[in-house]
Amino acid sequence: MEVVIVPDAAAGGELVAEAMAALLRRKPDALLGVATGSTPLPVYEALARKVRSGEADASRARVAQLDEYVGLPAGHPESYRSVVLREVVEPLGVSPDSFIGPDGAADDIVAACAAYDAALAAAGGVDLQLLGIGTDGHIGFNEPCSSLASRTRIKTLTERTRIDNARFFGGDIDQVPRHVITQGIGTILEARHLVLLATGEGKAEAVAQAVEGPVAAVVPASALQLHPHATVVVDEAAASKLKLAAYFRATYAAKPDWQGL
Repeated sequence: MEVVIVPDAAAGGELVAEAMAALLRRKPDALLGVATGSTPLPVYEALARKVRSGEADASRARVAQLDEYVGLPAGHPESYRSVVLREVVEPLGVSPDSFIGPDGAADDIVAACAAYDAALAAAGGVDLQLLGIGTDGHIGFNEPCSSLASRTRIKTLTERTRIDNARFFGGDIDQVPRHVITQGIGTILEARHLVLLATGEGKAEAVAQAVEGPVAAVVPASALQLHPHATVVVDEAAASKLKLAAYFRATYAAKPDWQGL
C-alpha cells in the first residue's frame, strides 16, 4: 500500500485526476469506478478541466458506480445514478451508454446485485476504483464487520448515515432510503488499482486504522492492505494520526516521476 500525503483537498484531487488522465492515455476505454459524496468532487472537477483543456480524453471511457439507493427511480435527482451522471459522466463527455450501475429499483434486488457483479466482469473489470472512507472505516456501504470476501449485495443504512444523508433530501430523514446496493469488499478488491482519497481531521483515525492497523472486518478499509496496487491519498489533516507519516513522505519524495501512482 502506498500512502501519499498532500497539502490539501485540491492537491489530492489534482493528483488523482492526473492518475486517471494517465490511465486514459494508456487505455482510452478504461473502466473508471467512481464514488459519490463531497470528498471525490475535487477529482472530478480537476479531470473535467483536463478534458476541456485537451490534456485528457474521456470520450471512450467507461464509468461504473460503487453503490446505489434501493427504491429510488433511476431518474430521481438523488439516486446515485443521477449524481454520477451529473458530476462525472456529463462533465467528462462520457457517453451515457458507457455507464454501468446497479438497478436499485429492480423488483428482485438479489438478482440485481448478482447481475451487477456479472456486468463488471463482462466489462473486463474495473481499471481504477476511487474510494472514500467513512469515519468508522467503511468503504462503499460496507459497514464495520462486513465480510472481506463480500460481493455486491443489499445493505441496511445505519441511522447515523440516514441522518447525515438527509441534507440531500431537504433535511427529511423519512425521504432517505433505508437500504442500498453496494459493491462488496471482495468485488472492490478485484479492481486493478484502488485509490482511496481522504480529507479532513475527521477521517484521521479511520485512515490510521486502515493503513497501519491490522486487517480486520471491523475496519473494512483495512482490506486495501491485501491489494497489490492500492494507493491512499490523504491531506495533512487526514494524515495527522499516521505514525509512519515521515516514512510515507520520504518514500513518495524519492519515487521516480515516470512511475506515477
